[in-house]
Amino acid sequence: MLVMKRRLVLSNEAARHPFRQRLPRPSMQAIEAVRDDRHDLRLFAVSFTAFFVAIYGLFG
Repeated sequence: MLVMKRRLVLSNEAARHPFRQRLPRPSMQAIEAVRDDRHDLRLFAVSFTAFFVAIYGLFG
């Protein structure tokens, strides 16, 4: 027969230190994705400029 010798704990068992055990459990919250259109525009401008410089350097 298997006897459990540890006491029932209602705190966060991942926290080993007594002070950390008294803290509330971290809550997982969903983070909404924010679309940044400026990043897409900036990437397009950099890509276009790099392509223009490369072609101008080859044939200019």
